[in-house]
Amino acid sequence: MKKILIISTSLRVNSNSELLAKRVMEGALANGNEVELVSLRDKNIAFCKGCLACQRLGKCIINDDANAITDKIAKADVIIWATPIYYYEMSGQMKTMIDRANSLYSRERKFKEVYLLATAAEDEDYVPNRAIEGLKGWVDCFDEVEFKGYYFVGDVNDPKDILQSKKYESAYDFGRKI
Repeated sequence: MKKILIISTSLRVNSNSELLAKRVMEGALANGNEVELVSLRDKNIAFCKGCLACQRLGKCIINDDANAITDKIAKADVIIWATPIYYYEMSGQMKTMIDRANSLYSRERKFKEVYLLATAAEDEDYVPNRAIEGLKGWVDCFDEVEFKGYYFVGDVNDPKDILQSKKYESAYDFGRKI
């Protein structure tokens, strides 16, 4: 059994990426894993100031929701980021949360596997590539952590469009394999 943390980064209610995250979560739960989904919607997360105090303190000096989320990341075995693709890149709120989790470099952490879930209006295979590479850049900063894969659903734009996609159903199987 793995302890899995899914971080949904869309701020839109009923977003396609969050519905995808919930479908993957169903599969991971069915396989006996412990899964928690955290949404960044309604969270107060400021931009990183680059002061690097987190490296000495083990947490960010900015007192907002990012510290609690970073603690959850540190305690999970698997991290799954779920993002809408904006202009062929991860959402800004995902990037901001990654930046704010900088204290993870200097503290104990359990996670060894990282995945990406992504949705976009465009459907070409290359659409999530920059988001994938950005997340791999974060993963490369940690010893013994691997980017294990991604699941992309394109041709979804309006809220809940994903529910009509064939890829939505098979996302359950993706979750079971984690």
